[in-house]
Amino acid sequence: MNKEKKDILESIREVKHSLQKPDKYIPLVEERSLDRAEIKEAVKLFRHLVFGNFFGTIDLSTSLSRLYTILSHQVDYLVRVFNEIIPCCADEIAQNFIESIPELRRLLGTDVKAIYDGDPAAISQEEVILCYPSLVAMIHYRMAHRLHELGVPVMPRVITELAHSLTGIDIHPAAKIGEYFSIDHGTGVVIGETTVIGNHVQLYQGVTLGAKSFRYDENGRPINILRHPIIEDNVVIYSNTSVLGRVTIGHDTIVGGNVWLTHDLPPYSKYFQTKESEDWR
Repeated sequence: MNKEKKDILESIREVKHSLQKPDKYIPLVEERSLDRAEIKEAVKLFRHLVFGNFFGTIDLSTSLSRLYTILSHQVDYLVRVFNEIIPCCADEIAQNFIESIPELRRLLGTDVKAIYDGDPAAISQEEVILCYPSLVAMIHYRMAHRLHELGVPVMPRVITELAHSLTGIDIHPAAKIGEYFSIDHGTGVVIGETTVIGNHVQLYQGVTLGAKSFRYDENGRPINILRHPIIEDNVVIYSNTSVLGRVTIGHDTIVGGNVWLTHDLPPYSKYFQTKESEDWR
């Protein structure tokens, strides 16, 4: 015997009542959360400010004011939600970021130089700025890392995940990356949270700088400890290599492709995957 069909309004009322209850793993918020559209706009403004007319004519004063307004608005929400861990007010954080832009521009200039010098297919620095996915990832990372330094939670991760979606390059905003950094091709690169990368480092596609294992607390949650590699200056790591754990790759080292590396390498090493075994010299 068929059950009597519910009225659609009754179904809506029941579902509404269910959705107003907290889920075990989905917190309820009393107001709108971070606005991803505004965060995307902020990244676009930052890119325009750093690279000028490459991405359209802008008025510097107007763009700086708009970026300040967006950051103040978004950080203000975070201050209310995470007030115990954010060190100062939204306006101060936004102003500090605005004042950081000249230094971030300088750092991104070194990335342009490194990408151009490291790729014989690049015909100009203009081509790097307009076309290269690794620079897209670094624009997002440099912005996100500075916000992370200023104590902003969540938003930096949103910014780097936007780049991850666009490029396939996954850089945690807390990772520390020096000057003249380049990624060739880029797809599949992963750089973990506690990674430290020096100056003049080049990675190829598919490189993972990751954790070897995790330690857990009494509740079964992974403990946030130093667990990712340290890559010193002037290191090249070729495609599809995984460097795992808190190991140090000494300066002026070359690591070949398709390597699984879980121990330190001294400076000036050359480490390759051979047919019989891994070999370093």
